[in-house]
Amino acid sequence: MTTGPWRGTHAVFDQLEGAWDLDRTIENQAAMTGIARFERQPPDVLAYREEGRVRLAGGKVLDASREYRFERASRGFTVFFNEVPPRVFHHIELERHGDAFCGQATHLCSPDVYDSSYRFLGDGTFVVRHTVRGPRKDYVSATLFKRRKAP
Repeated sequence: MTTGPWRGTHAVFDQLEGAWDLDRTIENQAAMTGIARFERQPPDVLAYREEGRVRLAGGKVLDASREYRFERASRGFTVFFNEVPPRVFHHIELERHGDAFCGQATHLCSPDVYDSSYRFLGDGTFVVRHTVRGPRKDYVSATLFKRRKAP
């Protein structure tokens, strides 16, 4: 049984390749719109890069970018910071929940903790949510990704 374009936990990784519009909110702090690209790097890696405009709560607008490395896993993927040597951000193992494939992980960025979730929805979109708690950081970041339409 499949859920929309994701076609099962084993297929989600391959369906990420390409360009996505992103819309992010960081509660009470900022919002970002931009483009995210997953570019295939053989054999089982996707290089992730996002670029966009961030509007801070006070109205200031900034350009922003971020890069990660996604590696295929048997039921999901592992996300690495774009560093040399690569350092694991988190491992996501996907499970079916209703009409979505979902996974979650925790990352300690001492002294703060990132609780992250990925939800791949039946309409072909996906949402990444980071709840960050600790003495230095306290916020929720939620990003909606929609497949970018061809020009």
